[in-house]
Amino acid sequence: MPRKSKSPKETQTSLTSLNAEEPVAPQVHLRRSNRRMSKTMLPPEDTADPTSGPMLGIRPPADEDVNSEKMRQHKDAVGEDMRLAIEGLARMERRLRSATKRQKLQLEHDARSDEPRKSSVLQVMHHSADPDSSSIQQGSLARTKPTAEPGTGAAPDDAGSGGQLPTPEEDEDKQDDFARDISKGMSMDPESKRIDAPEEAPDVPERGAARAPPVNSDYLPLPWKGRLGYACLNTYLRSAKTPVFCSRTCRMASIIDHRYPLLDESQPEHPVKNRPDKSKEPSVERGQKFLQNIGLTNARDIVRMLRWNDKYNIKFMRLSSEMFPFASHLEHGYSLASFASDVLAEAGQVAAELGHRLTVHPGQFTQLGSPRKEVITAAVRDLEYHDEMLSLLRLPKQQDRDAVMILHMGGVYGDKAATLDRFRQNYAKLSPSIKARLVLENDDVGWTVHDLLPVCEELNIPLVLDYHHHNILFDSTKCREGTLDISDAELQARIAATWTRKGARQKMHYSEPCPGAVTPRDRRKHSPRVATLPPCPPDMDLMIEAKDKEQAVFELMRNFKLPGFEHIHDVVPHERDDESRPAPAVPKKKQKAAANLKRKRAPDEEAIELNDVGAGAEDQEQMKLAIEVSDENYAMGGPNNRVYWPPGQEDWLKPTKRGAKPLRTDGLAG
Repeated sequence: MPRKSKSPKETQTSLTSLNAEEPVAPQVHLRRSNRRMSKTMLPPEDTADPTSGPMLGIRPPADEDVNSEKMRQHKDAVGEDMRLAIEGLARMERRLRSATKRQKLQLEHDARSDEPRKSSVLQVMHHSADPDSSSIQQGSLARTKPTAEPGTGAAPDDAGSGGQLPTPEEDEDKQDDFARDISKGMSMDPESKRIDAPEEAPDVPERGAARAPPVNSDYLPLPWKGRLGYACLNTYLRSAKTPVFCSRTCRMASIIDHRYPLLDESQPEHPVKNRPDKSKEPSVERGQKFLQNIGLTNARDIVRMLRWNDKYNIKFMRLSSEMFPFASHLEHGYSLASFASDVLAEAGQVAAELGHRLTVHPGQFTQLGSPRKEVITAAVRDLEYHDEMLSLLRLPKQQDRDAVMILHMGGVYGDKAATLDRFRQNYAKLSPSIKARLVLENDDVGWTVHDLLPVCEELNIPLVLDYHHHNILFDSTKCREGTLDISDAELQARIAATWTRKGARQKMHYSEPCPGAVTPRDRRKHSPRVATLPPCPPDMDLMIEAKDKEQAVFELMRNFKLPGFEHIHDVVPHERDDESRPAPAVPKKKQKAAANLKRKRAPDEEAIELNDVGAGAEDQEQMKLAIEVSDENYAMGGPNNRVYWPPGQEDWLKPTKRGAKPLRTDGLAG
């Protein structure tokens, strides 16, 4: 009798109809489909016991009966696991439905509460689009601000007024709290925990793609008389066969491993054949020596980077904070003077000889306004490390004044006034040497130019203007997005005065967001290269903060015909003529017998062996490929100064990968 198939409605078990407190027995046998299944695999229709007969995924041994007691117990255990799995899925579905319902209610509540605010924003946009609106108050600056939090003096959701935008870590914490509340069945307060981060909120058009257009200056600082610089890494030197860079580092576990001596201390270290021997006695000094050697290798490369920069008219560079790994660490930290004085002094002598400016930029976690004591202690240690590194360069007096340490104010911590008070107290405790080097920079998260300028004037701290950060975060009551308002003569004079009082030469930062970036978070990311120069004074020291480093400087030099652009030429893809290489071995070809290689000749002509025709031509061609480069000229661009690679073609600096297809050069010209 053919087996009667059941309808899907009869066989389908709805997870939502299950009670999580009652045991659930599977009503159907789980299987992928009826296709390619023999009829013997299907359970008998008249079998009352669901564990009798074969079960999918359970294969009894060849000599074991499918309905034996042992197999029955095994199938009972599998059935229990299936029951628990279905029970868990039922709970997950009920929780998901409940969470979705709460989210929907929250969004509906937000939409109703934000209706007045949306209408006011639309009115502002309508007025700003009016051609008769010529003043800032009638234009993009006339925005409705939410009520400020007590004691902060700033609106919590208004980036323009200096409110702190959430960091990615804060966003993740909020999402984790939301998930935990859902799993515990707690009710959600729509106002206390919002789903969307303020900068990503879809109901604030002036902070995304629909924000007021930036108002930029049409001034170009030409003819250029200043210095262009890049930060920390040179992509051309970093891609050399023996890389040249100053940011080699290691993991903390490597420091601990290198407290043990090598298996054979007379031989260099090898990752497999000569590793640290942990069966021997460890030594903290040995681990410190390992760290110090990394730092010395980094510092020795400064000289080559400086000479490379000078060859291509780049006279401004930021040194890497990772020059000496873990130097400011609480446990693994160390002083530089005892082992790095000579190496750093040599680098400083070259910088003085070439007239180059060197600066540093401690990381984002170095904050003097934090309410946490341990953060302040770590920040002071980091500033002492950077100050020692710059001091050991032993630069001439003016160059030493110009060797500044750029610092961000850091977090707002809910109260800008209290954060500034903490900064004042901690700044007063710093050493005179650190105070002489410390400068503040506006950021794109919490602190605008107008926030920092008063405290810089009060404490005699120079202020670095970062145009890119300003375009993301600015005081909307005093200026608009773009380079025009921030270039106001009175404001620029106040910023320049903070440098003049300290006797240091002013510097600025410039970068641009990546194409297509809309939200403030996306716009923070620096583009590979920049398209123009900011409206700064033509003698400014301008740091170009772009992903392509020195290539972004070359791009500006080429676009605006800045001094030295004529010496920069394109690289040959996957070939470098500034590195030594031996001639490749000439493969020996197996030759046939000479008698078979004779050609027909005239009666009065002597026999000519074809093996002798063109002999040595291939060898001579191979010999041309051998290059010998002196250490002085290593990685300096070769005789033709081929150091520029087109945007997106950084892989041209490396040899062609084995097995890769040959590069098509047709259509690349121009």
